[in-house]
Amino acid sequence: MQTSQISDHTAAPEQADDERLLAALALALVDNPRATLQELAQAVGVSRATLYRFSRTREELIDRLMQHATGCLQRAMEDARLDEGSALEALSRFVTGQLEQREMAAFLVYHWQPETIQDERGRTSCDAFLEALDAFILRGQHEGVFRIDIAAQTQTEALMALLTGMVDAERRGRVARAGVAAMVEALFLKGSAA
Repeated sequence: MQTSQISDHTAAPEQADDERLLAALALALVDNPRATLQELAQAVGVSRATLYRFSRTREELIDRLMQHATGCLQRAMEDARLDEGSALEALSRFVTGQLEQREMAAFLVYHWQPETIQDERGRTSCDAFLEALDAFILRGQHEGVFRIDIAAQTQTEALMALLTGMVDAERRGRVARAGVAAMVEALFLKGSAA
């Protein structure tokens, strides 16, 4: 029992280091999409051997980042508990959680490729993500929080476009990081009407 506790404590810092490295690599690939492994290693301040531990080829690294990014965003959605509390509270949790994964979202904006892996119902993880968000928007419509004259699927797409657009604008220095979550919520809920 003592041994497993020790290994659990050492695994957590290593996993956090891996998470930070993957986030840095994701942004490095956004900033330099054609970078070689050597250039990526230099950009994130690690040796090529350290990067080789993650993947042996650039394509393998992109695949790993794709899986990691979609997993991070899915976990952030699950952590938002979209079916708990009011729709406004859940929206705030969702936006905050997605923005905490901004590096992964930025990576997906630039490197997204349609998924080929499907579940038993023929859905990809992207389909499942969007369907869960559609259901949340529909719940918010029933509560009178979200507009009913615009389809839930349309509002889902608008929310995701707003989130990914602000992540990209922040990365490019056009939008300050402070207050992005509140701005996304306000723009989604009220639009840009004066």
